[in-house]
Amino acid sequence: MRYGWLLTAIGLSYIIASIPFGYIIGKVWKGVDVQTKGSGNIGATNVLRVLGWGPALLVLCCDLGKGALSVYLGILAYGTRGGAMCGIAAALGGTCSVFLRFRGGKGIGVGGGIVLAAMPMVVVVLAPIWAGVVWLTRYVSLGSIVVAGLAPLAAYALKYPPEYVILAATAGGLAIIKHHSNIRRLVSGKERKLGEKAK
Repeated sequence: MRYGWLLTAIGLSYIIASIPFGYIIGKVWKGVDVQTKGSGNIGATNVLRVLGWGPALLVLCCDLGKGALSVYLGILAYGTRGGAMCGIAAALGGTCSVFLRFRGGKGIGVGGGIVLAAMPMVVVVLAPIWAGVVWLTRYVSLGSIVVAGLAPLAAYALKYPPEYVILAATAGGLAIIKHHSNIRRLVSGKERKLGEKAK
């Protein structure tokens, strides 16, 4: 019976994380499909460029919330192992949404919620690093890539359970993979900086 609850929690985590709040909020609030504007991404950064701070903050809160909720569902079902498995399901849902033909966001908002719920001290360590990189370079994507790569190292250094280190590595790895176009633009000097409006 316990495994049944775990499987249910994993499935729910994927579905919840698949909900494309960036797309929904863009359509409902502004009547805009953010997939056709700016970078085409449904995450908070592109929503900020296309629609402004209000919609972007709402998208960020929703993405953080669905990541955190997924971890809590897993913990209730099967402890830290359940939290890790549901967190991985949520990371997959956020980046490969069943509602968007298995496309999705870059995994930072959902990943942030996952880490906040499972490993809050990792957030305490990495949030200033993210802020410092963004402040120095004005590249949100670069800050996100850096903390995604550091997340499993921080989880290990802070002595979180091995399953959470694997969770951090999986969520961080997915986020880095989803930033492949940003990495190309960073290398070529064509990446948009924070505050630039979408064309």
